Amino acid sequence: MPWLLLFAAIVAEVVATSLLKSTAGFTRPGPSVLVVLAYGAAFVLLSHCLKRMPVGVVYAVWSGLGVALITLVAWIFLGQSLDAPALAGLALIVGGVVVINVFSKTAAE
Repeated sequence: MPWLLLFAAIVAEVVATSLLKSTAGFTRPGPSVLVVLAYGAAFVLLSHCLKRMPVGVVYAVWSGLGVALITLVAWIFLGQSLDAPALAGLALIVGGVVVINVFSKTAAE
C-alpha cells in the first residue's frame, strides 16, 4: 500500500509541475488552484508513505521518478526536446530507482 501511495504522490506532483507554467506566475486562477491542489495532494500522500517507509528510499524514488516523468511529460505534451545525453541521464535515474527497489533491503517494508 505505501508504494501505491508513493506512486500516486509522484503522479500528483508531476501533474502540478506540468501545470505550473499555465498559471502565468499564479495570475490565472483556474490553473493556479489545480497546481495548489495537486501539490497539496502530493505532499499529503507522501507524508502517509513516510509512516511505513524510510525517508531516504521515499525521497530517492520520489525525486528520481518525478524527474523522469516530468521530463517525459514535457517532451510529449510541452514540446521539450530531448537529446541523447538527456535520454541517457533519464535511463540512469530510472535504473537507480530500480536498483533501490529490487536489490536494497532498506526499501523493504
